[in-house]
Amino acid sequence: MFVKNIQLQNYRNVKQIELSTEQNVNIFIGQNAQGKTNLLEAIFVLALTKSHRTDKNKELIGWGENSAHLGALIDKKYGPVNLELNLSPQGKQAKINGLEQKKLSNFIGALNVVMFAPEDLEIVKGTPGVRRRFLDIEIGQVQPNYIYALQQYQKIVIQRNNVLKNAWQQGASSQAMLDVWNEQLVTHGVKIIKKRKQFISKLEQWAKTIHEGITDGLEQLSIQYLPSFPMDGTEDEAVLFEHFMIKLSQMKEQEVRRGITLVGPHRDDLSFYINDKEVQTFGSQGQQRTTALSLKLAEIELIHEEIGEYPVLLLDDVLSELDQNRQTQLIETFQSKVQTFITTTGIESIHASKLKDANIYHVRAGNVMR
Repeated sequence: MFVKNIQLQNYRNVKQIELSTEQNVNIFIGQNAQGKTNLLEAIFVLALTKSHRTDKNKELIGWGENSAHLGALIDKKYGPVNLELNLSPQGKQAKINGLEQKKLSNFIGALNVVMFAPEDLEIVKGTPGVRRRFLDIEIGQVQPNYIYALQQYQKIVIQRNNVLKNAWQQGASSQAMLDVWNEQLVTHGVKIIKKRKQFISKLEQWAKTIHEGITDGLEQLSIQYLPSFPMDGTEDEAVLFEHFMIKLSQMKEQEVRRGITLVGPHRDDLSFYINDKEVQTFGSQGQQRTTALSLKLAEIELIHEEIGEYPVLLLDDVLSELDQNRQTQLIETFQSKVQTFITTTGIESIHASKLKDANIYHVRAGNVMR
Protein backbone atom coordinates (compact mmCIF):
# COMPACT_ATOMS: atom_id res chain seq x y z
CA MET A 1 0.00 0.00 0.00
CA PHE A 2 1.51 3.29 -1.12
CA VAL A 3 0.28 6.90 -1.00
CA LYS A 4 1.35 8.53 -4.29
CA ASN A 5 -0.02 12.01 -3.66
CA ILE A 6 -2.06 14.03 -1.18
CA GLN A 7 -4.42 16.95 -1.81
CA LEU A 8 -5.71 19.17 0.98
CA GLN A 9 -7.92 22.25 0.89
CA ASN A 10 -8.99 24.32 3.92
CA TYR A 11 -7.77 21.61 6.26
CA ARG A 12 -6.85 23.16 9.64
CA ASN A 13 -4.10 25.73 8.83
CA VAL A 14 -3.41 24.28 5.37
CA LYS A 15 -5.08 26.48 2.75
CA GLN A 16 -4.36 24.37 -0.32
CA ILE A 17 -1.61 21.92 -1.21
CA GLU A 18 -0.96 18.99 -3.50
CA LEU A 19 2.06 16.88 -2.61
CA SER A 20 3.77 14.13 -4.55
CA THR A 21 4.74 11.43 -2.05
CA GLU A 22 6.41 8.95 -4.39
CA GLN A 23 9.22 8.02 -2.00
CA ASN A 24 9.13 5.26 0.59
CA VAL A 25 10.04 7.79 3.28
CA ASN A 26 8.53 11.29 3.48
CA ILE A 27 9.80 13.65 6.18
CA PHE A 28 8.07 16.85 7.31
CA ILE A 29 10.32 19.25 9.22
CA GLY A 30 9.01 22.24 11.13
CA GLN A 31 8.79 23.94 14.48
CA ASN A 32 5.84 23.28 16.76
CA ALA A 33 2.40 24.70 15.77
CA GLN A 34 3.38 25.11 12.09
CA GLY A 35 1.13 22.32 10.76
CA LYS A 36 3.37 19.31 10.22
CA THR A 37 1.21 17.07 12.44
CA ASN A 38 -1.85 18.25 10.48
CA LEU A 39 -0.43 16.54 7.39
CA LEU A 40 -0.12 13.18 9.13
CA GLU A 41 -3.50 13.67 10.74
CA ALA A 42 -5.04 14.23 7.28
CA ILE A 43 -3.72 10.85 6.11
CA PHE A 44 -5.14 9.27 9.27
CA VAL A 45 -8.52 10.93 8.63
CA LEU A 46 -8.55 9.61 5.05
CA ALA A 47 -8.05 6.11 6.45
CA LEU A 48 -10.58 6.23 9.28
CA THR A 49 -12.82 9.26 8.49
CA LYS A 50 -12.02 10.64 11.95
CA SER A 51 -9.09 12.26 13.67
CA HIS A 52 -6.96 10.80 16.43
CA ARG A 53 -7.03 14.25 18.09
CA THR A 54 -10.67 15.35 17.99
CA ASP A 55 -14.19 14.05 17.32
CA LYS A 56 -15.43 17.40 15.99
CA ASN A 57 -15.49 18.03 12.22
CA LYS A 58 -15.43 21.80 12.69
CA GLU A 59 -11.98 21.62 14.30
CA LEU A 60 -10.60 20.07 11.09
CA ILE A 61 -11.98 22.83 8.86
CA GLY A 62 -9.87 25.94 8.31
CA TRP A 63 -10.77 29.07 10.22
CA GLY A 64 -13.62 30.95 8.52
CA GLU A 65 -14.22 28.19 5.94
CA ASN A 66 -17.41 26.16 5.43
CA SER A 67 -15.81 22.89 4.41
CA ALA A 68 -12.54 21.02 3.95
CA HIS A 69 -11.43 18.62 1.24
CA LEU A 70 -8.97 15.74 1.58
CA GLY A 71 -7.82 13.53 -1.26
CA ALA A 72 -5.16 10.94 -2.02
CA LEU A 73 -4.13 8.56 -4.76
CA ILE A 74 -3.29 5.15 -3.29
CA ASP A 75 -1.45 2.31 -4.99
CA LYS A 76 -2.77 -1.04 -3.78
CA LYS A 77 -1.98 -4.59 -4.80
CA TYR A 78 -5.05 -4.69 -7.07
CA GLY A 79 -4.47 -1.25 -8.62
CA PRO A 80 -4.74 2.51 -7.99
CA VAL A 81 -7.50 3.90 -5.76
CA ASN A 82 -8.54 7.55 -5.59
CA LEU A 83 -9.91 8.62 -2.21
CA GLU A 84 -11.85 11.81 -1.48
CA LEU A 85 -13.32 13.02 1.79
CA ASN A 86 -15.28 16.25 2.21
CA LEU A 87 -15.87 17.60 5.71
CA SER A 88 -18.54 20.10 6.73
CA PRO A 89 -20.45 20.94 9.92
CA GLN A 90 -23.30 18.85 8.51
CA GLY A 91 -21.21 15.69 8.12
CA LYS A 92 -18.86 13.82 5.81
CA GLN A 93 -19.01 12.81 2.16
CA ALA A 94 -16.68 10.03 1.07
CA LYS A 95 -15.84 8.84 -2.44
CA ILE A 96 -13.79 5.96 -3.80
CA ASN A 97 -12.77 6.38 -7.44
CA GLY A 98 -15.43 9.07 -7.81
CA LEU A 99 -18.26 6.93 -6.41
CA GLU A 100 -19.93 8.24 -3.27
CA GLN A 101 -20.03 5.76 -0.40
CA LYS A 102 -23.40 5.86 1.35
CA LYS A 103 -21.87 4.26 4.45
CA LEU A 104 -18.58 5.51 5.88
CA SER A 105 -17.85 1.93 6.91
CA ASN A 106 -17.53 1.13 3.18
CA PHE A 107 -14.85 3.82 2.86
CA ILE A 108 -12.83 2.77 5.91
CA GLY A 109 -10.23 0.15 5.00
CA ALA A 110 -9.45 1.50 1.54
CA LEU A 111 -6.36 3.01 3.14
CA ASN A 112 -4.75 1.35 6.16
CA VAL A 113 -2.48 3.26 8.52
CA VAL A 114 -0.60 2.75 11.76
CA MET A 115 -0.01 5.97 13.71
CA PHE A 116 2.76 6.18 16.30
CA ALA A 117 2.71 9.37 18.37
CA PRO A 118 4.01 10.39 21.83
CA GLU A 119 0.52 10.07 23.30
CA ASP A 120 0.49 6.35 22.40
CA LEU A 121 2.17 5.73 25.75
CA GLU A 122 -1.35 6.28 27.10
CA ILE A 123 -2.38 2.95 25.54
CA VAL A 124 -0.29 1.35 28.27
CA LYS A 125 -0.66 3.70 31.23
CA GLY A 126 -3.84 5.63 30.39
CA THR A 127 -7.53 4.97 31.00
CA PRO A 128 -9.51 1.93 29.78
CA GLY A 129 -11.26 4.21 27.27
CA VAL A 130 -7.94 4.87 25.52
CA ARG A 131 -7.31 1.14 25.18
CA ARG A 132 -10.82 0.47 23.89
CA ARG A 133 -10.37 3.19 21.28
CA PHE A 134 -7.07 1.59 20.25
CA LEU A 135 -8.86 -1.73 19.72
CA ASP A 136 -11.76 -0.16 17.83
CA ILE A 137 -9.50 1.76 15.43
CA GLU A 138 -7.29 -1.19 14.58
CA ILE A 139 -10.01 -3.82 14.26
CA GLY A 140 -12.22 -1.43 12.28
CA GLN A 141 -9.53 -0.92 9.64
CA VAL A 142 -9.36 -4.58 8.70
CA GLN A 143 -12.94 -5.62 9.52
CA PRO A 144 -15.43 -2.92 8.44
CA ASN A 145 -18.39 -4.98 9.73
CA TYR A 146 -16.94 -4.49 13.21
CA ILE A 147 -17.58 -0.76 12.88
CA TYR A 148 -21.25 -1.39 12.05
CA ALA A 149 -21.67 -3.67 15.07
CA LEU A 150 -19.95 -1.10 17.29
CA GLN A 151 -22.14 1.77 16.03
CA GLN A 152 -25.31 -0.25 16.61
CA TYR A 153 -24.12 -1.27 20.06
CA GLN A 154 -23.37 2.32 21.08
CA LYS A 155 -26.87 3.43 20.02
CA ILE A 156 -28.40 0.60 22.04
CA VAL A 157 -26.41 1.57 25.15
CA ILE A 158 -27.83 5.10 24.92
CA GLN A 159 -31.41 3.82 24.56
CA ARG A 160 -30.95 1.30 27.36
CA ASN A 161 -29.53 3.97 29.67
CA ASN A 162 -32.64 6.07 29.06
CA VAL A 163 -34.81 3.15 30.16
CA LEU A 164 -32.68 2.56 33.26
CA LYS A 165 -32.92 6.22 34.31
CA ASN A 166 -36.72 6.03 34.25
CA ALA A 167 -37.07 2.49 35.61
CA TRP A 168 -38.24 3.55 39.10
CA GLN A 169 -41.13 5.60 37.74
CA GLN A 170 -42.26 3.25 34.96
CA GLY A 171 -42.29 0.01 36.98
CA ALA A 172 -43.38 -3.12 35.07
CA SER A 173 -43.43 -1.41 31.67
CA SER A 174 -39.75 -0.52 32.03
CA GLN A 175 -38.91 -4.19 32.63
CA ALA A 176 -40.54 -5.17 29.33
CA MET A 177 -38.56 -2.47 27.53
CA LEU A 178 -35.40 -3.49 29.33
CA ASP A 179 -35.84 -7.09 28.17
CA VAL A 180 -35.98 -5.90 24.56
CA TRP A 181 -32.89 -3.73 24.89
CA ASN A 182 -31.04 -6.47 26.79
CA GLU A 183 -31.40 -8.87 23.89
CA GLN A 184 -30.23 -6.30 21.35
CA LEU A 185 -27.36 -5.19 23.60
CA VAL A 186 -26.13 -8.74 24.02
CA THR A 187 -26.60 -9.69 20.35
CA HIS A 188 -24.35 -6.88 19.10
CA GLY A 189 -22.08 -6.93 22.15
CA VAL A 190 -21.17 -10.59 21.69
CA LYS A 191 -20.01 -9.93 18.12
CA ILE A 192 -17.74 -7.11 19.34
CA ILE A 193 -16.32 -9.18 22.20
CA LYS A 194 -15.58 -12.13 19.93
CA LYS A 195 -13.73 -9.99 17.38
CA ARG A 196 -11.78 -8.21 20.12
CA LYS A 197 -10.72 -11.51 21.65
CA GLN A 198 -9.53 -12.85 18.29
CA PHE A 199 -7.69 -9.61 17.49
CA ILE A 200 -5.94 -9.48 20.87
CA SER A 201 -4.79 -13.09 20.49
CA LYS A 202 -3.15 -12.31 17.13
CA LEU A 203 -1.75 -9.00 18.36
CA GLU A 204 -0.15 -10.72 21.35
CA GLN A 205 1.61 -13.26 19.12
CA TRP A 206 3.26 -10.54 17.04
CA ALA A 207 3.94 -8.16 19.96
CA LYS A 208 5.54 -10.90 22.05
CA THR A 209 8.06 -11.74 19.32
CA ILE A 210 8.83 -8.09 18.57
CA HIS A 211 9.21 -7.16 22.24
CA GLU A 212 11.57 -10.04 22.83
CA GLY A 213 13.72 -8.79 19.93
CA ILE A 214 13.81 -5.21 21.22
CA THR A 215 14.89 -6.36 24.69
CA ASP A 216 17.40 -8.98 23.51
CA GLY A 217 15.26 -11.74 24.95
CA LEU A 218 15.24 -10.32 28.48
CA GLU A 219 11.53 -9.48 28.58
CA GLN A 220 8.45 -11.53 27.76
CA LEU A 221 5.36 -9.47 26.89
CA SER A 222 1.82 -10.78 27.28
CA ILE A 223 -1.61 -9.16 26.87
CA GLN A 224 -4.69 -10.00 28.90
CA TYR A 225 -8.20 -9.20 27.71
CA LEU A 226 -10.41 -7.99 30.57
CA PRO A 227 -14.08 -8.23 29.55
CA SER A 228 -16.80 -7.01 31.90
CA PHE A 229 -18.11 -10.53 32.55
CA PRO A 230 -16.49 -14.00 32.81
CA MET A 231 -15.93 -15.63 29.41
CA ASP A 232 -14.33 -18.89 30.56
CA GLY A 233 -12.08 -18.80 27.49
CA THR A 234 -14.91 -19.49 25.06
CA GLU A 235 -15.55 -17.88 21.67
CA ASP A 236 -18.86 -19.64 21.11
CA GLU A 237 -21.45 -16.90 20.58
CA ALA A 238 -24.28 -18.86 22.19
CA VAL A 239 -22.23 -19.41 25.37
CA LEU A 240 -21.08 -15.77 25.41
CA PHE A 241 -24.71 -14.70 24.98
CA GLU A 242 -25.72 -16.72 28.04
CA HIS A 243 -22.82 -15.41 30.19
CA PHE A 244 -23.61 -11.82 29.17
CA MET A 245 -27.32 -12.24 30.05
CA ILE A 246 -26.47 -13.75 33.43
CA LYS A 247 -24.20 -10.84 34.30
CA LEU A 248 -26.89 -8.33 33.27
CA SER A 249 -29.33 -10.10 35.59
CA GLN A 250 -26.82 -9.94 38.45
CA MET A 251 -26.15 -6.24 37.90
CA LYS A 252 -29.77 -5.18 37.36
CA GLU A 253 -30.35 -3.47 40.73
CA GLN A 254 -27.07 -1.60 40.57
CA GLU A 255 -27.73 -0.49 36.97
CA VAL A 256 -31.22 0.78 37.84
CA ARG A 257 -29.86 2.61 40.90
CA ARG A 258 -27.13 4.32 38.85
CA GLY A 259 -29.12 4.69 35.63
CA ILE A 260 -26.33 3.38 33.34
CA THR A 261 -25.31 0.17 31.62
CA LEU A 262 -22.48 -1.41 33.61
CA VAL A 263 -21.90 -4.57 31.58
CA GLY A 264 -20.68 -4.95 28.01
CA PRO A 265 -17.77 -4.19 25.67
CA HIS A 266 -17.99 -0.45 26.47
CA ARG A 267 -16.54 -1.49 29.88
CA ASP A 268 -13.77 -3.75 28.55
CA ASP A 269 -10.09 -3.23 29.25
CA LEU A 270 -6.64 -4.63 28.48
CA SER A 271 -3.72 -5.35 30.76
CA PHE A 272 -0.08 -5.74 29.73
CA TYR A 273 2.51 -7.87 31.50
CA ILE A 274 6.30 -8.05 31.27
CA ASN A 275 7.77 -11.17 32.85
CA ASP A 276 4.39 -11.68 34.59
CA LYS A 277 4.40 -8.21 36.20
CA GLU A 278 1.72 -5.69 35.22
CA VAL A 279 3.33 -2.93 33.15
CA GLN A 280 0.75 -0.24 33.97
CA THR A 281 1.47 -0.47 37.70
CA PHE A 282 4.95 -1.93 38.09
CA GLY A 283 6.70 -1.18 34.78
CA SER A 284 9.31 1.54 34.37
CA GLN A 285 8.67 4.32 31.86
CA GLY A 286 11.16 2.63 29.54
CA GLN A 287 9.21 -0.64 29.76
CA GLN A 288 5.93 1.18 29.19
CA ARG A 289 7.38 2.91 26.13
CA THR A 290 8.80 -0.35 24.78
CA THR A 291 5.44 -2.04 25.28
CA ALA A 292 3.70 0.73 23.29
CA LEU A 293 6.32 0.43 20.54
CA SER A 294 5.91 -3.36 20.40
CA LEU A 295 2.14 -2.95 20.04
CA LYS A 296 2.52 -0.50 17.16
CA LEU A 297 5.03 -2.68 15.32
CA ALA A 298 2.76 -5.67 15.88
CA GLU A 299 -0.12 -3.74 14.29
CA ILE A 300 1.89 -3.42 11.08
CA GLU A 301 2.42 -7.16 10.82
CA LEU A 302 -1.13 -8.00 11.86
CA ILE A 303 -2.65 -5.75 9.20
CA HIS A 304 -0.36 -7.33 6.61
CA GLU A 305 -1.50 -10.76 7.77
CA GLU A 306 -5.17 -9.76 7.53
CA ILE A 307 -5.25 -7.92 4.18
CA GLY A 308 -2.13 -9.14 2.36
CA GLU A 309 -0.32 -5.79 2.15
CA TYR A 310 1.44 -3.47 4.56
CA PRO A 311 -0.23 -0.34 5.94
CA VAL A 312 1.23 3.15 5.76
CA LEU A 313 3.21 4.11 8.88
CA LEU A 314 2.79 7.58 10.42
CA LEU A 315 5.48 8.64 12.91
CA ASP A 316 4.48 11.89 14.60
CA ASP A 317 7.47 13.40 16.37
CA VAL A 318 8.51 10.17 18.09
CA LEU A 319 11.98 9.23 16.83
CA SER A 320 13.71 11.85 18.98
CA GLU A 321 12.02 10.35 22.06
CA LEU A 322 13.34 6.84 21.42
CA ASP A 323 16.75 5.62 22.49
CA GLN A 324 19.07 4.27 19.79
CA ASN A 325 18.02 0.64 20.29
CA ARG A 326 14.30 1.36 19.95
CA GLN A 327 14.85 3.77 17.06
CA THR A 328 16.93 1.15 15.22
CA GLN A 329 14.24 -1.50 15.81
CA LEU A 330 11.57 0.83 14.46
CA ILE A 331 13.60 1.78 11.38
CA GLU A 332 14.53 -1.81 10.60
CA THR A 333 10.87 -2.81 10.83
CA PHE A 334 9.60 -0.34 8.23
CA GLN A 335 12.72 -0.20 6.06
CA SER A 336 12.01 -1.25 2.44
CA LYS A 337 8.52 -2.66 3.12
CA VAL A 338 6.36 0.08 4.69
CA GLN A 339 5.85 3.57 3.29
CA THR A 340 6.52 5.97 6.15
CA PHE A 341 5.61 9.59 6.90
CA ILE A 342 7.67 11.26 9.62
CA THR A 343 7.34 14.61 11.39
CA THR A 344 10.21 16.14 13.31
CA THR A 345 11.47 19.52 14.49
CA GLY A 346 14.98 18.76 13.26
CA ILE A 347 16.57 16.38 10.81
CA GLU A 348 19.23 15.35 13.31
CA SER A 349 16.68 13.08 15.02
CA ILE A 350 16.30 10.95 11.87
CA HIS A 351 18.54 7.97 11.31
CA ALA A 352 21.06 8.97 8.61
CA SER A 353 20.44 5.86 6.49
CA LYS A 354 16.86 7.00 5.82
CA LEU A 355 17.72 10.42 4.38
CA LYS A 356 19.32 9.41 1.09
CA ASP A 357 16.16 8.57 -0.86
CA ALA A 358 13.62 10.44 1.28
CA ASN A 359 11.30 13.27 0.29
CA ILE A 360 12.10 16.09 2.72
CA TYR A 361 9.53 18.86 3.17
CA HIS A 362 9.74 22.01 5.29
CA VAL A 363 6.50 23.15 6.93
CA ARG A 364 5.84 26.72 8.02
CA ALA A 365 2.43 28.25 8.85
CA GLY A 366 0.61 25.56 6.90
CA ASN A 367 2.78 25.95 3.79
CA VAL A 368 4.87 23.01 2.58
CA MET A 369 8.09 23.47 0.64
CA ARG A 370 10.68 21.06 -0.75
